[in-house]
Amino acid sequence: MTGEGSDRRSRSTARDEQLAELTGEAVRPLGLVVEDVRVTPAGKRRQVRVLLDRDLGDLLASGDDDSEVAPLSLDEVADATRAVDDALESSDVMGEAPYLLEVSSPGTDRPLTEPRHFRRNVGRLLVVTRTDGSSVTGRLRSAGRQQVRIEVAGTKRREAHTEQLQHADLTRGRVEVEFSRGDHGEDA
Repeated sequence: MTGEGSDRRSRSTARDEQLAELTGEAVRPLGLVVEDVRVTPAGKRRQVRVLLDRDLGDLLASGDDDSEVAPLSLDEVADATRAVDDALESSDVMGEAPYLLEVSSPGTDRPLTEPRHFRRNVGRLLVVTRTDGSSVTGRLRSAGRQQVRIEVAGTKRREAHTEQLQHADLTRGRVEVEFSRGDHGEDA
């Protein structure tokens, strides 16, 4: 594909980069970062989906690797939605065509690939995959810039133990959804 298709892709990529920068600037004062921005066609309009997360830069730098991080509240998402909407309306990045704005936080199905993703999920049950393809399932007890500490439950064949894993040795992690948690009733 050459010509028009290639040109459309490069315009779309440039717009997506502008959108990410614009939305990032809009939510930074709220202590948030943009996880992802996607624009998809939705009939005669476009859907702009912005995924946000807490900015954990200071927390990661502080050495506090084991306190739990509260999820974004509905009020925080509403404030972020207003900030992003104001930024989009005052710029020409979306052009004249109508769009639908959706602002939310990533769900539990988001793959954990960066230290801040792991840090955000301290206290949760995870499955992490190592670079050698093996996996570990356990409760994430701490997550810093370089490593994570996972508490693995005991079985008939193996005692409970804790594993320290370097981020460099992990390809990804994912949150296991729990409907009841023995150690934290409020997250049930």
